[in-house]
Amino acid sequence: MEDQVIKLTQFSEGSGCGCKIPPAVLDSILANRKTVDLLDPKLLVGNSSKDDAAVYQISEDLAMINTVDFFTPIVDDAFDFGRIAAANALSDVFAMGGKPVFANAILSWPVEKIDPLLAGEVLEGGREICHLAGIPLAGGHSIAAKDPIFGLSVNGIVHPKNIKTNMGAREGDLIYITKPLGIGILATALKRDKIKSADYASMIQHATQINTIGKDFGNLNFVHAMTDVTGFGILGHLMEMAEGAGLTANIQGSGIPLIDGVQEYISQFIFPDNTYRNWNAYSSKSEGIIGMELVKFCDPQTNGGLLVAVEPGFQKEFEAILEKQEQKAWLIGEFYAQSAVSVKVL
Repeated sequence: MEDQVIKLTQFSEGSGCGCKIPPAVLDSILANRKTVDLLDPKLLVGNSSKDDAAVYQISEDLAMINTVDFFTPIVDDAFDFGRIAAANALSDVFAMGGKPVFANAILSWPVEKIDPLLAGEVLEGGREICHLAGIPLAGGHSIAAKDPIFGLSVNGIVHPKNIKTNMGAREGDLIYITKPLGIGILATALKRDKIKSADYASMIQHATQINTIGKDFGNLNFVHAMTDVTGFGILGHLMEMAEGAGLTANIQGSGIPLIDGVQEYISQFIFPDNTYRNWNAYSSKSEGIIGMELVKFCDPQTNGGLLVAVEPGFQKEFEAILEKQEQKAWLIGEFYAQSAVSVKVL
């Protein structure tokens, strides 16, 4: 086992958030569940909506956020796998406008096939990201299984008035995204041994960037809704925001940002199979996506950026905060009154 060159991605059919259960199948699973939320008024956000995390009110000025997120390897390097998975899990707390306070690890490892020392490197990667976020990796749970899996259960806090759900957008709100797209495409290029070294470095940079800016957005009354872009692609997560608010998202297709170099891989038809899974799930509720444009709209992201709905009268204030925090963001569209489709690309 010591002499083997282990590529963690050979143990994953779908990389990172691309291994999510398909949207249609997930809807079927949730529709057939035999249990429902308890009628507890302190459960402010539960499974009755498609949000990023659960939120439970502790007191008048304190609510607890809890989320769990894990997946199969998106890269071959164990340490980077741990970093990416941890940053992705933390993102759910930031997407609610909250502050993480501690995390527990979730680890599955095929100890007969892959050196357990590599599992230790995965944990170290997760611990580093938690340290950068200012929280402890307090504990966790591990099992021996056929697939390597890693992630975190994260607990966070937020003032109840500052909770940002994915359903709060209002007509006229501007839509921003805080990271360019293309993680799934680059991860596929890696699995096919087609990725350039510079593009790999760029993928790692974006996939490990922590979405801490979401905590700052939570304090802004003119930010009405927020979510992060993950396995369902920007199209799927825009639809959740639009449908949750009873609106339509009008998007400038040319304004959707891509990571440098990604378009070259799209031109070579290098992208995840799950791109089509997302397209099949969401195409009937969208309009204006032509030909290969579906790839950038449906590419499953891992630790993607935040989608933010901003009251239009506060655009300058919002962009000033972005500049002060040295946070990039792209204005990609607006929410309008509901029409026949949930997302319209112009």
